[in-house]
Amino acid sequence: MKKNLKIFIEHNYTVNFILAAIIFNSIVLGLLTYPQIHKQYGSFLNLTCNICVIIFSIEIIIKLYVYKKSFFKDPWNIFDFILVAMSWIPTGGIFSSFRAFRVLRALRALRLVVRLQRLRIIVQAIIESIPNVGWASVLLLLIFYIFAIMGTTMFQEAFPEFFGTIGKSMFSLFQIMTLESWSMGIARPVIAVFPYAWIYFILFILSSSFIVMNVIVGVVVNAIGELSEKEKVRLKIKKAKDRSNLEKELDKLKKQIDLVENLLADKQ
Repeated sequence: MKKNLKIFIEHNYTVNFILAAIIFNSIVLGLLTYPQIHKQYGSFLNLTCNICVIIFSIEIIIKLYVYKKSFFKDPWNIFDFILVAMSWIPTGGIFSSFRAFRVLRALRALRLVVRLQRLRIIVQAIIESIPNVGWASVLLLLIFYIFAIMGTTMFQEAFPEFFGTIGKSMFSLFQIMTLESWSMGIARPVIAVFPYAWIYFILFILSSSFIVMNVIVGVVVNAIGELSEKEKVRLKIKKAKDRSNLEKELDKLKKQIDLVENLLADKQ
């Protein structure tokens, strides 16, 4: 029975069905945010959500039965288990104090990350890049601090709303780094009073937006490339093992056939 369940839960049709259920459930959760749709079809949509939760729970139960303790050796399985378990948090009646947990239903869409290999690689790459990204962020923070001191020193009296304190200066610099209304909103008014301030703004943008941020992006992209290569190697090894196991099974089957043929020949 366990072998049949393993074949069933790992079959492409089952995997695709669960993936379709996750996508459908995510769409339904989005529809429930529209007051008019919720008023007219709320009961039906909530019913479909509950059915999806039951399907996800059955899938998890089968996997726990098939894989047992090895199920929890994969971090993605643990993540999947937590998302499904959260779906059973009560939100009505005497449990109305848990109503805030209803917003956590939206996290079910994250199960797509578990299901789709490419998304898993990207998320894993971001997680593994955190140490290097952290050092790049320290460099970025240092640049912010240096330019904030310079900006506060030069523009504090004329533009206290932008550069009145270190905190205000860093916030203004953050807006400049995002390139959101930085020219007309901050830079040009300052340059109108301090003609050479353009040097300050250009140097900061080059240092933060075009250098440090590209370094962070490069670290993540490099990690994605390395993980993709590792995944390709892992799949090749898995295919080789599957092929080897298949050849062994065929050899055993061939020996059994030869044995049966010899027994039939002896009887004749």
